[in-house]
Parts: sequence; C-alpha cells; structure tokens
Amino acid sequence: MMRFDPFRDFDRLAGEVFGTARTPSPMPMDCLRTGDTFVVRFDMPGIDVESLDVAAENGTLTVRGERRRNDPEDASYLVSERPAGRYSRQLVLGDGLDVEAITADYRDGVLTLTIPVAERAKPRRIEVTRGRDAALESHEGHRMINGQTSEDRVPATAGAAS
Repeated sequence: MMRFDPFRDFDRLAGEVFGTARTPSPMPMDCLRTGDTFVVRFDMPGIDVESLDVAAENGTLTVRGERRRNDPEDASYLVSERPAGRYSRQLVLGDGLDVEAITADYRDGVLTLTIPVAERAKPRRIEVTRGRDAALESHEGHRMINGQTSEDRVPATAGAAS
C-alpha cells in the first residue's frame, strides 16, 4: 500500500532550500498490517460522519471529509488555529488487497479502515506429489511406455501389409 501525494517531493525540496517546514496533514494517518489485514486510521476530529466519503476505484482509495464551522454570524476570530473545510486523502492500493471487503468505522474522531488481503494473494501451501514419468524402467530392465514394455510394443510399420 502506498500513499499518494504528488506534491510531497516538491514540498520537501522547498523546505530544504528555503528552510521551511511542511505543515502537517489535516488528516494524519497510520497504516499497519496485522495478520492478513491492513488497518488504516485517519485522525479526523470534528468531522460529521455524514460528510465522510470513502471510495475505492481503479486501485485508489479516496477518503473525503468536511469540517464545518458553526459560528454565530456576528463572531469575529481573535485566534483561528483549527482548520475547517474539505479534506481529501488518496492511497494507492496493491493488487493483492480485497477491495470488495473494505470496512469503515468512525468513532471518537478517528476513521478506521480495515482492508483484508485477497485470498489469491495469501501464501498457500502446494502439495508436491511423486510424479510418474511417461517412460519408466521396469524392474526387469525393460523400458515401460504407457503400460507396455519395449518388447511388447510393435512398431507401426511392422504390422502393416506390404
């Protein structure tokens, strides 16, 4: 699973050149794997569950949400540090994930996505059997082909009338 951020390298370079630090994402994320499941958690405090949208399409998982201000009309801010607005984050999903079985849970300002590994991507044990060669040596030393010894076989031209 990879994080999609087209401006990450540009921001990093600009920060190195100009000595500025990148502001943290308004949707900080943790991603971990436990057994055959990936768990992704987004911090999204103050976002109404009705504004959340989680969608998977063409190997990309998109999470959207909106934090609204509910201020009186005559309010004027002295300090405003809590971001408001629409937020979006995208993750590029690997082929080995079961996109159809993703679940989402929003509780206490944290959106938790559970993404199982697809059955086809799980490691599986393949039984190895002792194979039979098409041509096996019999215990008398005669070559066996399709259940007949080389002495029993009649060449195709030998039985033909001349």
